[in-house]
Amino acid sequence: MLSPLDLSLISGPIPKLATAAAALALTYLAIRKNRTWWIRVLPIVVLACALVVTGLVLVVDHVWKPWPEPMPVVLAVWLGAALVALTLAAVRLRSGRWYGRAFGVLLALGVTASAVVATNAHFGQYPTTRAMLDVFRNDRVDLNDAAPPPTGVVEVPAGQKLADVWKRPANLPDKGVVTEAEIPGAFKARPAWIYLPPAYNTTPRPRLPVIVLMAGQPGSPRDWFDGGRILDNLDAYAREHDGLAPIVVVVDQLGTSTANPLCLDSKLGQSETYLARDVPAWIKHRLTVDERRESWTVAGFSQGATCSVQLAVRAPDVYGNFVALAPQPEPSLGTRQETVKAAFDGDEAAFVRVNPMDILARQRFPHTAGMVVAGRDDVTYRKADAEVFEACRKAGMDVQWKELPNNHDWNMAREGLFGSLPWLAQRTGLVR
Repeated sequence: MLSPLDLSLISGPIPKLATAAAALALTYLAIRKNRTWWIRVLPIVVLACALVVTGLVLVVDHVWKPWPEPMPVVLAVWLGAALVALTLAAVRLRSGRWYGRAFGVLLALGVTASAVVATNAHFGQYPTTRAMLDVFRNDRVDLNDAAPPPTGVVEVPAGQKLADVWKRPANLPDKGVVTEAEIPGAFKARPAWIYLPPAYNTTPRPRLPVIVLMAGQPGSPRDWFDGGRILDNLDAYAREHDGLAPIVVVVDQLGTSTANPLCLDSKLGQSETYLARDVPAWIKHRLTVDERRESWTVAGFSQGATCSVQLAVRAPDVYGNFVALAPQPEPSLGTRQETVKAAFDGDEAAFVRVNPMDILARQRFPHTAGMVVAGRDDVTYRKADAEVFEACRKAGMDVQWKELPNNHDWNMAREGLFGSLPWLAQRTGLVR
């Protein structure tokens, strides 16, 4: 039987029940047999909360601007609902019996919890309660224990795939391991999170293909393990292929959760050098990997997807493949003018030299393969994703288009990445 911890937090009864419960709780908190309450208290509370939320949205979207997209409407609505519920509960503390006041506080907290559930359902960050509880687990293995030097390496003859010569060992581990590592370089990045498949912990060890993966912004490398469910999905793939799966190195291209150095070398930081030179050099030095460029993939979601397209055209000697999950049309801090001013002191020619869409218009990449994945309901980037795909196609790339019935969320990112694995496995020399 399905455990309650594995019930979906994204679709099905839980989000619907949470929304219904919030509506009932708000109704109870709003109703009171008092004329002054109806003509003065309730309207003032609702208006004040609406003004607070509106002001907050304006500050986030036009002053702070931690990300280029506007704040989602659903987030603003639920923020307002939670604020109204908490304010009404606080007003009710002034009168009534103690248990009535306590009940009001519990209802307000329930509305707040429902807002969290609805926000999670919108972004698809945690698909189940079990996934949410995984945040409190620490099953990462020390890098020295997870990736000791190999005592033997599986060699693959020219013209063959790894699966052609790989023999499943009797002592193959059931699961891969997750480790964490500081990758030094030109950019001050947070530690990378690394997935090593079961076949990595065998003797002799195969040289495995690599996916350098990035989360969106705001975000961190851990997001791909929480929202992206890398461990579950890569382990499932490995079980079907005798322990073989790509090594996944989830790197930090941001520096902090809300920063955006644009994956460029600019006054905002040397992010491109870090991703195109420092990260690959560290991986080749520290891990047992297939070093051929066709075995290397750069991938990402949202802002990380934009970075993957950038690196595909800025470092084609390193990355032979890319998977862009809902990319932006170009690196952006809002408008092009704002981006150029912040990164290049207003020098648009400097931006054009490194902007992937401009590069794709003037160069050809016949030896690069890629996949652009879009959410059918992504009103913000669906059209831009198609433009990126068409630009890649015209530049001679072997590029594929995939559209999923999702929004700009982790549901799309999860399905998009793991749906690309069969194609990537063939392209990178893992299987036929």
